[in-house]
Amino acid sequence: MGAKPTKDFEHYFAAKPKVKPECMLIRAFLRGKSFKFLTASGVFSKKRIDLGTKLLIESMVLPDEGLILDIGCGYGAVGIVAASLKPKVKVIMTDINERAIWLTKRNIRLNRILNAEVRRGNLYNPVSKLTFNCILSNPPVSAGLSVVKEIVANAPQHMAEDATLQMVVKSKVGGERLKQVFTEAFGNVEILARGSGYRVLMSKKHDKAESQ
Repeated sequence: MGAKPTKDFEHYFAAKPKVKPECMLIRAFLRGKSFKFLTASGVFSKKRIDLGTKLLIESMVLPDEGLILDIGCGYGAVGIVAASLKPKVKVIMTDINERAIWLTKRNIRLNRILNAEVRRGNLYNPVSKLTFNCILSNPPVSAGLSVVKEIVANAPQHMAEDATLQMVVKSKVGGERLKQVFTEAFGNVEILARGSGYRVLMSKKHDKAESQ
């Protein structure tokens, strides 16, 4: 987990990717629905929905109402599917990558999503004053454990009572260590799904007085 960021990762997590934006349109069938996404170089997994993202989408447990956050949204696949499945929720997606923001805005329109928006900024900065009923993330694991820890450790202060944090990670790249990070932040963790070398971890926010 302490691995040095790769060159590709630096493109994905950069505020302004230097790689030339070569766009393409991909299609995917997720949670019983058809979606199409405009993607581009400089944004993670431009040729297809990657296996980790797909596992998170297929297993994510969503509230019927309230606010959902997709943190580090890329071109918006997770948040757009969540918004499509739960029309009464409001989905907010964030990313530091300006190209990801540009793509997500277009994908919201492309999939005719009315209950979602995207905000540019690092991690929770764009939504610092909001409280969420669910936080979803395919985190930038290639950055090392510190970035992922920050997402998990700071999540509770942005969550309502009984809200969940659901995150997909590679099973062999810090999966067990991240379970401990979740437990330290929430006092609980479960493996929501496994497959294709990934697992989805989920923790629920409980009142500290009740958990003691």
